This record gives sequence, structure tokens and C-alpha cells, in this order.
Amino acid sequence: MNAEEMKRRTKQFSIDVGHLVLQLERTDLNRNYNNQTIRSSSSVGTNYRAVRRAKSKADFINKLKIVEEELDESLFFLELLHEFNSAKVELITKIYKEVEELLKIIVATINSSRS
Repeated sequence: MNAEEMKRRTKQFSIDVGHLVLQLERTDLNRNYNNQTIRSSSSVGTNYRAVRRAKSKADFINKLKIVEEELDESLFFLELLHEFNSAKVELITKIYKEVEELLKIIVATINSSRS
């Protein structure tokens, strides 16, 4: 997968989370988890864009590690949203699977960049 495709996918992930959040019931619990999920998902896209401007191999890997952390955080909050929003399990699961795929790609890129 090339950099432009990853850029598109990370942006689409943020958009998908936004659409999900708009569909969830308005509760105090959801509001908190939604805010965290929005922050981490949008951070994935912005930090991936920063990866493309890395100044060195070490900088490239460090920026990818930030993307990895934000993807992992997104997974955590999607798990919590899944737990408390049974009516939207199918949509949450679809987004979750995309995040898992993105995470695998990022981890593989980090590992191959180190060798």
C-alpha cells in the first residue's frame, strides 16, 4: 500500500468515527468515550501526515510509533463504545476491523524500517 492510500484510509477512519458518534445515543458515558475516540482517531490521520514529512529514519519511526499508539487507543475506546451501544455493534465492529488492519500495516512498516 502506498503513502497516498494510507493517507486516504487514515482520514476515512476519522470520518467513519465522526459518523458513528453522530448516531450514538446521547448519554454522559457516550459523550466521554466519543470525545476520546474522536481525539484518537483524528490524531491517527494528522500524525500519519507528519510521518510523510519525517526528517530522518529515526524521526520516521518515532512518528509511526505515535500513529501506532493512537490506533491502539482508538481500539480501546471503540471496545468501550461497543460494550455500551448494542444497537450499533455492527457499525462499531466494521470500524474496529479497519483499525486493526491499519495497526497491522503500521506495525509492519515500523518493523521493516528498523531492519
